[in-house]
Amino acid sequence: MTRDEALELVEEKVSNKNLIKHMLAVEVCMEVFAEHLGEDRERWTIAGLLHDLDYDKTKDNFPRHGFETVEMLEGKGLPEDVLQAIVSHTGHVERTSVMDKVLYAIDPTTGLIVAAALMHPDKKLAKLDTDFIMRRFKEKRFAAGANREQIRTCSLFGVELEDFIGICLKGMQSISEELGL
Repeated sequence: MTRDEALELVEEKVSNKNLIKHMLAVEVCMEVFAEHLGEDRERWTIAGLLHDLDYDKTKDNFPRHGFETVEMLEGKGLPEDVLQAIVSHTGHVERTSVMDKVLYAIDPTTGLIVAAALMHPDKKLAKLDTDFIMRRFKEKRFAAGANREQIRTCSLFGVELEDFIGICLKGMQSISEELGL
């Protein structure tokens, strides 16, 4: 499946524009981490882009989240490791590969970064730096939905928290227009 085909599928299956922006943010973060870790960029970005494809169908049935996406992608020729990463980002199955672990950590991190951008006086990703986000990270009430323990799992693939957030921020800044930030 090409990136264009995946994006077309996202636009067909996902009705919430902010969720699509989240999926694009996760995609670009997966891309920069694939490059950072010397992994397969194409596989990682497709996993990031498609990870919440089933959200409209599963938002009220979380135990099916991820599994529905895999069913939707049957017959589309996606590698097994991409499908595994999609299912494992939900916490329903064990995360075994580096791709699984990175996607799991990135998912809430994009929300934290977006929330930081929205509270910044300029409301732009370009104006953010890692220190600003790290200060917000320490505020428990700030972006409470961005699970800090999940973000901290970046240590499981050998990346320190501050570096992890900085790398994600850099990726998201590179598509700030698409994200509207």
